[in-house]
Amino acid sequence: MPTSFNAVVTDAFDEWSQGYGKIQHTTETISIVEKYLSSLCDAADDEQSAVLNALKLLKAADRICSASMWLVAHMTYAKRVSMAGNTLNIDDFKEKAQGHTGGALNMTPAYTGYLLANALNGKTRSWIMGQGHCVAAIEAVNAITGNQYEEKASLYSCDDEGLSHLCNDYYRYDLNADGQLESHVGSHVNIHTAGGISEGGYLGFTSLQYVHMPLPGQELVTFLSDGAFEEQRGSDWAPRWWRASDTGLVAPVMIDNGRRIDQRTLMVQEGGTSYFKQHLALHDFDPVTIDGSDPAAYAIAIINAMELLSKRGQEAESGLSSYPVKIPYIIAEVAKGYGLPAAGTNAAHSLPLGDSLVEDEKARADFNEATAKLHVSVQELADSVKMLNNHTNSGRVREKDHPLRVLKHVNLTLPDDNYSEVGKSVSCLAQIDHWFNDLILCNKALRFRLGNPDEIQSNRMKATVRSLKHRVTSPEDQALESLKGGVITALNEEAVASAVLANKQGIGLVVSYEAFAMKMLGAMRQEAIFSRNLQTANRSVGWISIPFIATSHTWENGKNEQSHQDPKFAENWICEMSDVAPVYFPIDANTAQTVLKSVYRTHGKIAALVTAKKALPVVTTEDEAKQAANEGLFIAVEESNPDIQLIAIGGYQLQACLSAAKALQAGSIKCSVVALLEPGRFRVPRDKTEAAYCHDSATIKRIIPESPLRIFVTHTGAEIMAGVLRLLDLGPHKTTFLGYNNQGGTLSLEGMLNVNGQSAQDIENVAKVMIKAEDNS
Repeated sequence: MPTSFNAVVTDAFDEWSQGYGKIQHTTETISIVEKYLSSLCDAADDEQSAVLNALKLLKAADRICSASMWLVAHMTYAKRVSMAGNTLNIDDFKEKAQGHTGGALNMTPAYTGYLLANALNGKTRSWIMGQGHCVAAIEAVNAITGNQYEEKASLYSCDDEGLSHLCNDYYRYDLNADGQLESHVGSHVNIHTAGGISEGGYLGFTSLQYVHMPLPGQELVTFLSDGAFEEQRGSDWAPRWWRASDTGLVAPVMIDNGRRIDQRTLMVQEGGTSYFKQHLALHDFDPVTIDGSDPAAYAIAIINAMELLSKRGQEAESGLSSYPVKIPYIIAEVAKGYGLPAAGTNAAHSLPLGDSLVEDEKARADFNEATAKLHVSVQELADSVKMLNNHTNSGRVREKDHPLRVLKHVNLTLPDDNYSEVGKSVSCLAQIDHWFNDLILCNKALRFRLGNPDEIQSNRMKATVRSLKHRVTSPEDQALESLKGGVITALNEEAVASAVLANKQGIGLVVSYEAFAMKMLGAMRQEAIFSRNLQTANRSVGWISIPFIATSHTWENGKNEQSHQDPKFAENWICEMSDVAPVYFPIDANTAQTVLKSVYRTHGKIAALVTAKKALPVVTTEDEAKQAANEGLFIAVEESNPDIQLIAIGGYQLQACLSAAKALQAGSIKCSVVALLEPGRFRVPRDKTEAAYCHDSATIKRIIPESPLRIFVTHTGAEIMAGVLRLLDLGPHKTTFLGYNNQGGTLSLEGMLNVNGQSAQDIENVAKVMIKAEDNS
């Protein structure tokens, strides 16, 4: 310690530097802590008090970390804990152990370090964890520190009964009388995880999202895994997107334990940490390595990273430097499963002591020996928790209520509508572009993000691009590019989708070729699931719904061969729950605009809009478009007692049905035509929440005219819609589904319809066959 510190401070520092059990401090960590403590002397009026308080926090974190690692081990293997540290017997262990124990043990000092950084600074930062399977670390630390939501606080108190309950609820598969999970503790982060904002089940997406999350004034600590580094392209672009003017501070933290499930990570095989540091430096990061087993190392590294990025951001904004600024990147080196036997081996990933201690006496002995080294006495732990929980004294919220978990309400001003005249031919995307551009102009204080996996102007979003501009670090075309642009452009669907999904404190839109939107589904699904779980638990979602427009789609992309003729984006998304994952098929420019507007009136939904970019005849008035968006259907041709009914799903399908209906009517066949804009509203609901969103049988009977025969002509494959629309199916002899039959090539629109049996002539022929069969029956 510096000679200016007196003996009291020096003794306290020396006591901390000796470590606590398995929590030991390297020379490097001691050095950075000493430097940090010295900096407190320059900032505090009472130097000794500030330094002594910091040292008490550091000591408290060591003990909380050790106790939490002890609890993680028990969550995997034990049915009962002994806060007194008594040896567990054979009856105290689970028959079948479960857990991602190695990663959770590594995450424990990381998350404890995050809490310590907050306590040292008196500032509650946000956090997100990409490796959601390491949730035991978060649950253990939260239970010990009392950072819990109401439904868990009473169950998992920091005593023998509460922590034993936690152990038994971990990987508990029981259902309650309502068919819901009995336990609030998941295998990954869930809505009951205090402060959790992402499941972290789809590895790699967090690394694409974190840089787009915080607003200025907010700070986000992001925990990443070296295994997930292999998963998604685009994480190394974060410095290209970060700007101090519209983005808060971020601190990426890589848990570098060198192993995934089966073997060493590719990072290790490429050369380990030295290779990774070179990779990061090439992509405008500023890597720093720390001891990944020490909460103090994490805490000081987080504090330093935030301060350094803040300084660099200010310099870039003032013109003293330029973007991209180098983002500090923390690499925490640690053996996989540090704290239990088998650390650093493949066995450490899940169950380092095997899958059943009941059947293995040696493993039981190893468990008791290892956990004894992690145990903290009841009083010492209580004192440490009281010390670290300085939220009241520092006037800050608990970590369960960090800013990115409790989002502030966004006030969105919707622009005036601009409907097209019936009979004109108008591009749906062009009309969306004009309306969305007006939305931007009405809400200049909000952060807009448009996800663009290339060809945004080809997709008719020209006005929007000129308003928001592509986000680049060195603009080439001032009219279309800007250092602070809101269009995130990369030829990578996952990266641009993640940028928009992360912008929950602003307004988002994604516009993609339909065929390539398939790559976005994993990121979309993770968000929809988490949102739905919040809503079913009556918790606030907070963010305005996000539309994903799939255009240049199957039926208008004939010229680009079958790789571009793929409706599976909608087919997959319509299998999700309709109340949070609606799928729309606008039929003209007016319904496209109205549906988009309706999406922005809602919260917590990830909506898919399968929308034509080429001009289509406008078939709806303003009032009809609003009613169609509200009910999910449009009656295009009314007929009181039809011989047959044509039901179209898609704009081009409606045009084909209208042509077929005209020909049928010319032959004295009475025919009605209905367009389903939102087929999911007409499905058999799969639970109570979806039932509240879908139309009930009485409503369906009221809004869809009856008919003895029906032909469905759908944008998607026939089988998908046949399953979704069983309530409208009159039976195999009275209903025919015509869909995309996986036929294509280099074709025109007419050619695509012909080879897939959806031309007006095809529909007319099928109708006549069905009517003849009905007459003969």
